[in-house]
Amino acid sequence: MNNIAPGIYTHFKDSSKEYEVIGTAFHTETEEEMVVYKPLYEGAVAELFVRPASMFLELVSKPELGYEGPRFIRVRDA
Repeated sequence: MNNIAPGIYTHFKDSSKEYEVIGTAFHTETEEEMVVYKPLYEGAVAELFVRPASMFLELVSKPELGYEGPRFIRVRDA
């Protein structure tokens, strides 16, 4: 399993919105590692989110936004 450190992260599309990574979970059907995280901003559509670890950690290339780098960026400890 990946070593995804708990802490506060931002998403590349909006660095003003922060998320707290709680930890990881194992999807029993697909055997995927999932990242469990919660939004720390008002107006989020859910209290908790899950995303495959491979997607959470992936590098994205969005030339239209002038961005190439990680999807989520760890900014500090929780």
